[in-house]
Amino acid sequence: MGPESLARAGDALADDPAALRVARGVCRLFDRLGHVGLTEFVLRGGRRADVLALGPGGELSIVEIKSCLADFRSDGKWPQYLEFCERYYFAVPLGFPLEVLPEDQGLIVADGYDAAILREADRRPIAAARRKAVTLRFGQVAARRLRLLLDPEGVGPGFAG
Repeated sequence: MGPESLARAGDALADDPAALRVARGVCRLFDRLGHVGLTEFVLRGGRRADVLALGPGGELSIVEIKSCLADFRSDGKWPQYLEFCERYYFAVPLGFPLEVLPEDQGLIVADGYDAAILREADRRPIAAARRKAVTLRFGQVAARRLRLLLDPEGVGPGFAG
């Protein structure tokens, strides 16, 4: 099972090859920075973060991937993610019109091989209880996805990627 299959936990990235390439570059960037990222992470309330990264000190970052201008213009839900992370980034492919993105959020440009932070995200505190809940869920989701590699048919109905 390859990375594309693991992304299918939520299917949105897997259905958009450009977004999947950006996610791959973003996750490689976070790996270099000492963070670990999960794609298509379902938050409380059913919202799905394109990438949720957990840093070495427990900090949480969310990355919203926009593969094209139409994708950005059709999506107004991104402010709802801010309460779940200390840092929030938009990640876009090379050639995306950067001037349309909010200047008060972080910005990453990525391709299928790497990524670069063009604008660092401001750090905002989140409630300790929220951090704990998201971090525990992060661990559970990561463990279940890893288990899928060992036993793809063995994951029960309670699996929510």
